[in-house]
Amino acid sequence: MEYKTIKLGKYLHYKGKEYEVIGVAKFKETLEDMIVYRKLYDDHGLWVRTYDNFTENVIVDGKGFPRFKYIGE
Repeated sequence: MEYKTIKLGKYLHYKGKEYEVIGVAKFKETLEDMIVYRKLYDDHGLWVRTYDNFTENVIVDGKGFPRFKYIGE
């Protein structure tokens, strides 16, 4: 079973908040790759998002941006 890869470290969400990617996990039911990440504000909660959703571009006011942009370790 292969896992997709992603750089671990800090990412900036296109709306301005910072997150830390911890790793890639598999969703048990579908074996879909999921990004595991932590908020770097408020309660520092853990979240998961599909790999494709995490790495996709979003359109805001007609301009394309990555949903999450890598900003370092």
